[in-house]
Amino acid sequence: MAHLCGLCLALRGDHGQFARVATNYDGLVISVLVEAQAGRSDGWRRTAGPCPLRGMRTASVARGEGARLAATVSLVLASAKVRDHVADGDGALARRPVAAAARRVAGRWDRAGERSGAALGFDTALLLDAVGRQAELESHAGPGTPLLTITEPTETATAAAFGHTAVLAGRPGNRAPLEEAGRLFGRLAHLLDAVEDLAEDAETGAWNPIAATGADLAEVRRLCDDAVHGVRLALRDTEFAGKGSGRLAHVLLVHELERAVDRTFGTTGCAHTGHDSGTPESSYGPPPSPWITPGGPGGAPPEPPGRRRGLLAGCLVWTGLCCTCQVCCRDPYHDPWSGQPREGLCHKCSDCCDCCDCCSNCGDCCSCDCCDGCDCGCDC
Repeated sequence: MAHLCGLCLALRGDHGQFARVATNYDGLVISVLVEAQAGRSDGWRRTAGPCPLRGMRTASVARGEGARLAATVSLVLASAKVRDHVADGDGALARRPVAAAARRVAGRWDRAGERSGAALGFDTALLLDAVGRQAELESHAGPGTPLLTITEPTETATAAAFGHTAVLAGRPGNRAPLEEAGRLFGRLAHLLDAVEDLAEDAETGAWNPIAATGADLAEVRRLCDDAVHGVRLALRDTEFAGKGSGRLAHVLLVHELERAVDRTFGTTGCAHTGHDSGTPESSYGPPPSPWITPGGPGGAPPEPPGRRRGLLAGCLVWTGLCCTCQVCCRDPYHDPWSGQPREGLCHKCSDCCDCCDCCSNCGDCCSCDCCDGCDCGCDC
């Protein structure tokens, strides 16, 4: 929550109130990685004033270059997705006046992100170039085209963002492994988004990389599992500030990514040891993928699950849910854009060992390394 609020406040501080709609869960990983490598100091936290999204409570929030880089990346990628929605004529953006206004907002966000990125030594042109290649790749894709050809722009964008956290933290030796982690993170986000939208895209005739290339879902699942494994290996090669400093990064980039794959494919299992029960898991919806789709820590409308909204309508619903604290306290709530069930923030586990079922259920067979650098005393 400290990193999520820090991202939101960095967007407001650097780019204005409306930019806060670009707040997203995945973007805060950038802030987490910077802090994990640099270590905490007196300047890495501040007390923020009361906020409706926190039930009018104050909170200790992340600040500094990590939060600002997260804000820059989130804003630039959100602007690219806004243009994509305009080009597709999604929802209200099919209307010319609304589309024109959205294009102006996207242009302002591009310029603002470029300025803030330059102040941090980060070239946002890398992100814009990667996103710009996406449409061209999709237009030439067909049966037999490798899925990894289509996911390359997303992989490149996230690799650049992850790698720059090592520069900001003063650990240049971490740049290569973190770029690899970011590349695989981007691949996973793109593929999970495609799996989530596959049925609806088939009904509406929208372009979907899995359908366009004729890829088998078993192959998609293999690519996702390989990406999760690769992220874990890359984190092992990353040097963090001290004992326990990489704990939150491990939770988000190992445990939560594994859960995301299981939720999206409708299975549960001990991903660390390769077990997969194959049982449906209906209590969770697919994970949000803001690297692909902007929007934020969204909640749900009181409408029936499964209803789709346009970008602006979803933002309005998200604002209402945040102001009524449903995003934090309701379990589940429903995503304002997709209508899928989500788990409230207050119900999410932040303890490394508690977040891994294999530590409590598998005994000696657990090889997930989730307790490395953890003082919880868990025997696994």
